Amino acid sequence: MTTATLHTLETAPEAAKPLLEDSIKTYGMIPNLYAVMAESPSLLEGYFQLHRLADASGFTPEERTVIWLTINVANQCHYCVPAHTMIAQGEKIDAAIVEALRNETPLPSDRLEALRSFALTVRETHGHPDEAATARFLKAGYDNKAMMDLLVVYAQKILSNFTNSLFDTPLDAPFKSFAWEPAAK
Repeated sequence: MTTATLHTLETAPEAAKPLLEDSIKTYGMIPNLYAVMAESPSLLEGYFQLHRLADASGFTPEERTVIWLTINVANQCHYCVPAHTMIAQGEKIDAAIVEALRNETPLPSDRLEALRSFALTVRETHGHPDEAATARFLKAGYDNKAMMDLLVVYAQKILSNFTNSLFDTPLDAPFKSFAWEPAAK
């Protein structure tokens, strides 16, 4: 694991400063993930763009939460699980759904469970789900566009989860009450 600089507006490369300023306007702070990513303005911009695209996808906030937390938990992201837990709370996502995702227990909806299962299958098979997994996803009411939109959300999580893993991004104070550790297996 490598230590990274937690950039501020003063220390960040020039190309990252407008993105950090946007973060301050939106969140009132620069989350540590963004502070780390600022070292590479391309990474930070890519993450921001993928986040905008994820929000514009055909998924509801609840469905995005399912994908985000599913991938975060599968990738054992110590930073993104708490961050997305707080985001889900702010979006008024059912706490039972969030807890099921954090604890890897069944979701209360067959449709959301099919979404979680497919997201995991795509991750675990490196984009080669078998026919049964694909059929279950489609039977749940999703379509080819949803498969493609899932890839956008997944790509966003790759950038954040791997950044946090590589650089051990410290958890921001607002996320600490949602701290998470992988379940013992």
